[in-house]
Order: sequence, then structure tokens, then C-alpha cells
Amino acid sequence: MSDIVREFVGLPSPVIGRAGAGGHPCQGIYHRPAGAAPKTAFIATHYNVDFSEHYLASFMAERGYGFLGWNTRFRGNEAHFLLDHALAEIGVGVRWLREQAGAGRVVLLGNSGGGSLMAAYQSQATEPNVRPAAGMRPLAAVDALPAGDMFVALAAHSGRPEVLTNWLDPSVTDETDPLAADPALDPFSPENGPPYSAQFQQRYRAAQRERNERITDWALGQLAALDGTRARDRLFNLYRTWADLRMIDPSIEPSDRRPNWCYLGEPVRANYGVFGIGTTSTLRSWLSMWSLRTSQCTAAPHLAKITLPSLVVHASADACVYESDARALFDAIGAARKHLEFIRADHYLLEPDGARTQVADLIAAWVADHG
Repeated sequence: MSDIVREFVGLPSPVIGRAGAGGHPCQGIYHRPAGAAPKTAFIATHYNVDFSEHYLASFMAERGYGFLGWNTRFRGNEAHFLLDHALAEIGVGVRWLREQAGAGRVVLLGNSGGGSLMAAYQSQATEPNVRPAAGMRPLAAVDALPAGDMFVALAAHSGRPEVLTNWLDPSVTDETDPLAADPALDPFSPENGPPYSAQFQQRYRAAQRERNERITDWALGQLAALDGTRARDRLFNLYRTWADLRMIDPSIEPSDRRPNWCYLGEPVRANYGVFGIGTTSTLRSWLSMWSLRTSQCTAAPHLAKITLPSLVVHASADACVYESDARALFDAIGAARKHLEFIRADHYLLEPDGARTQVADLIAAWVADHG
């Protein structure tokens, strides 16, 4: 095993200044083999999760590659996310890899939620298309992004509005009450399942989309009501976001996943807990990231613009990304040279032992074959 150098990288943002306490808006850790300046480097970024110490970073460095685990200013700050601002700050990391680290090839790694984010980055770098959130000024920096050279999607979701909507509990009858529920749509009522009938599933999916649309209507109305006041935006909470029927009923899209399980454990406990995606948003961050109607964080339109060599890796024991998601993502990629691989592992490649080594070997071999 080769020695790995880990270099902290803190850089200015084209959007906001350095924090008063000293922190740079854009931060990450560059992993590389000691004594080497790799000509091929990966960059991985998420909407809000800290990827600076990404689990694949040292594995790829051991195989001779550079790996920049990169964070925008929205790390741990999901409630204020704006897509165009995040893309501009990802561009800071890509540019650093090319101009400072000496990477001639940059591999965009879209892991988990980062799949749609990195797809949006390459799409914007190829053909600028991302609009600012409602009431926000256009950002010049987002129209001149350095493009990547290869694209890898690993255990990736299909997009922020899609994944949230698929996980929403549609039995919510009052968005201000974490307990209010319509019994006819309650996924945890034994009278409804599991197993869930095809008719219930159809009603449930339609009601999930309706809930997303109701929140969008409300957010747009709230923004309009704030126009001309002292406030430009507001925060709000979102309850019960761990209720995808597939989490509960393993007969829907059977796979190697653990039944009645999600990333936070048993779905009914997670659903009524305080941790989850989209739990707090501003009106504009909802419209920018979560809304089916207005968000540009859906992967498919961006994937269609990706013509780079592309690899999709699906973990068959993933609790919350399913084979249909992986196949839809793969089918949406516009590249002629693309490949889909399956491994038997959970979402974070923690189980079984050796899954991370297996995936690192797979990705390294694919990058070498497409050099």
C-alpha cells in the first residue's frame, strides 16, 4: 500500500467572500500518492454532505489517481442551497485540479445525491442552461465552467426533487403538524399493507406528487406575499420524508436490500424523527432543489447532455436506490460510450467486507480502459 498525501485545499468563491472567522467558502482535501502528481484526478461533491474525506479517496489514490473530495459553501447548509451558486463553486475545484494539481483528465464522480449534482455541472459546462432561483440575479461565473473528461455515477439517486417525492409521506394532512395523517394513505397502517396492492401504490404515488406540488404552490405564494416587505425569504420545516413504499415492502422492486429499512433504520421511526432530507428549507431553496415543477436538480435533462465516457455503478443491496433508478439514470446519459455495472453491496459500500476495494478496482480499470 503506497503512502497517501492529504492536502487541505481552501479557495475563494466567485459568489461570496471568505468568512469572518477565516474559513474559505470552497474547501476540500486532495488525496494523491506520495511523490506523484497524477495526470488523472477525480472530484466528488454533494449538495450538502461533506465529501472532503470521501470513502473512495484513499482507495483511488492508492491506485495512482488524484482525488479531490470537494465541498461548496452548502456543506451542512442544505436549507439555503442554490444550484447555480453550487455549480460555480464546483468549478473552482475543477479549475484547481487542472491549473494547480496538474491533472490533464478530470473524472466527475457523482456519488449518492451527488450524481445529479455532478451531472448538472457537466451539463452546464457543456451547454449553459441553469437559471437562477426566483428573484435572484444571474451569476456570470456559472456560464464559464471547466468541463470534466469522464463521468462516474456511483449509487446515485435520480435527482433531488424525485428522491424527495418518492420518499414523502403523502398521508400528511397539515404541513405544520408532524402527526396529522390521512388513514387511507398511511403507509404504516396494517390496513394498507404491506404488502401494498397495485391500487394503493398508484394512489400513494399520485398523492406524493400532489404533496410536492402543494408545497410549491405555497412557496410561490409566500414569495409573492413577501414582495415589497422587509423580508426576501423565509424558512419552513418539512415533516415525514422516509416513506417510500419500497423501503417498507421488499416485494416492490425486489433486490438484495434489507427489508423494512432505510438509511436511518426502521422507516416508521425515521419518518417520525427529526433527521431527513429537506427537513428545513427557505422558499427559494425549495424551488431550487426540491420542487418537481421548478427545480433544475433532476438528473435526466442534464444526463442527456453528457457525451463523455460514462460509468454507472449500482449497489444491489442499497436500501434507498433501486435498480429502476440506476437503469433510468444509465438510459438518460447521452454518451455513446457508457457502461452499467452491478455490485452486491449497501449504499455506502460498508457491507460486505471488501466492497470498497471491489468498486475502486472496477472504477480504476474502467478509467484505464478509457484513457
